[in-house]
Amino acid sequence: MPNILPLLECFAPYVSSATIRQLSQIIPAILMMSGRVTMLGISRWTDKGGSYRNVQRFFYTIIPWSKLFWAFFRQYLFKPEDVYLLVGDESVVTKSGKKTHGLDRFFSSLYGKAIPGVAFFALSLVNTQERQSYPMMVDQRVRSETEKAEVKRKKAQKKSVKGKVGRPKGSKNKDKSKVELTAELSFIQTMIRQLLTLIKGTLPLSYLVLDGHFGNKNALHMTRECGLHLISKLRHDAALYFPYQGDYQGCGRPRKYGEKVDCHNLPEQYLKQTKLKDNIQTRIYQATLLNKHFPHALNVVIIVKINLETGKRSHVILFSSDLNLSYDLLIDYYSLRFQIEFNFRDAKQYWGLEDFMNVTETAVHNAANLSLFMVNVSQFLLTDFRQASSQAGILDLKAHFRGYKYVTETLKLLPKMPDPILFQHIFQTISQLGSIHNSQSRSNSS
Repeated sequence: MPNILPLLECFAPYVSSATIRQLSQIIPAILMMSGRVTMLGISRWTDKGGSYRNVQRFFYTIIPWSKLFWAFFRQYLFKPEDVYLLVGDESVVTKSGKKTHGLDRFFSSLYGKAIPGVAFFALSLVNTQERQSYPMMVDQRVRSETEKAEVKRKKAQKKSVKGKVGRPKGSKNKDKSKVELTAELSFIQTMIRQLLTLIKGTLPLSYLVLDGHFGNKNALHMTRECGLHLISKLRHDAALYFPYQGDYQGCGRPRKYGEKVDCHNLPEQYLKQTKLKDNIQTRIYQATLLNKHFPHALNVVIIVKINLETGKRSHVILFSSDLNLSYDLLIDYYSLRFQIEFNFRDAKQYWGLEDFMNVTETAVHNAANLSLFMVNVSQFLLTDFRQASSQAGILDLKAHFRGYKYVTETLKLLPKMPDPILFQHIFQTISQLGSIHNSQSRSNSS
C-alpha cells in the first residue's frame, strides 16, 4: 500500500507538522472506510494517533486549503506541456436542521427546485489532453442578510408589476460597459483572482468556462476584469443580430445591428460542419454576432440538430469573448466543463461531501475542502493502479486499501508472522474483495 505521509511533505511550508500527521492518518482512513464519511467514522478506521479528538482537532484547525491544492497539483499532477482551462461551478449539499453554517435555500438541478442546504463554489483546472478535472479551490457560498433582502424585494417587485409592456416612460439609455457585479459574481471574482495570484508564472490560463447560468454580460465583465476570456452558453431564445453591413445613411448615429438571427434558418456561409448519425443531422455554424445586452461582439457557435424522420429541430448557442477561437475548440472546451461535475459526484459518493455533520464555519469549510482534495489524491493513486489494470476505478482503490487494513489487523492476532511470500499472496487475495477490475499484481502493494 502506498505510504501517504511522503506525499504530504510538499505541505510543510504552509501547515504545521501536526496537521500533516493528522492528514496522513485521515487520508488512508477515508480510502479504507465504508459507510458515511464523518469524523466519528474516520476515527474508527485510523491507526494509532487517529483518535476522535485528534480528528476533531484537524477539522477545527484553520487550513490554507488553496495552497495545499496547488502544492499537491504542482508536485504530482501538473504537466507543463499540456493546455489547461479554468472551470467553475457550484454544488448544493442537502442539509436539515438550523445550525449548519451558511444554511439556506439553494436551487439544485438534481431536484429541479430550491432546497434547504449549503452551497459550495469550486474552481478546477481541466487538462484538455487528459480530459480530467482537478479541483483547486473550494469556498462556501453564504448569502448575507442584505442579499437575502434584495432577493425578496425583487420577487415582490416582479409580482407587483403586471400588464406593463415595453420601455418605462422617461427611461434613458444606459452605458453597457458599466456593470455593477452582483454579490455572487463578486464572490466568484475574488476566488478567481486569488487562484490566479497563486499560480502566477507557472501555468498560463486564457479561458474561464462556466455553465449557462453565467451566460450574461455581468459574468462576461467579471471574467474580462480577471484577464480571461469567458466560454459559456446563451439561452436558446437569445436575441442575436448580424453586424450591419450597409452604407451609412448620412444622418444620426451609424447603424450597428443588422438582421436578427434565426437559428433555424442560418445562411450557408456560416456553416462549418455537417454530421449525420442515426437519422439525426447536426449542423454547426459560427459567426461574430451582436446582442443588445452585451457591449461587444461575441464569437457565437450555434449547433442545430434536425431529426430527418420527424423534421423536429433543436439548437444550442455557445459563445466566447475570444473572437479568434475556432468553433471546434469552443465546443470541445465547453464540453470539458462537465468534468467538474464528475469531481462533485466522486466527492459526494466516496469522499464525504454529502455526509459531513459539522456545523461551524471552519469545520464545514474543512469538510468540503477535504472531500474535494481526496478527488485529487485518488486520481494520483489511480495512475499507479491503472498500470496493472487500465480500467481501475475508485472502488478498486478503496478495496485495495480496505484489504490492506483487514490483512494487517488479522496478522496482529497471529502468534507468528507468516512467510513473506504467503503474506503477499494473502494481501493480493484480500485486496481483490469488493473490487471490480481485478489484477494479479499491484505495484507498491506492501
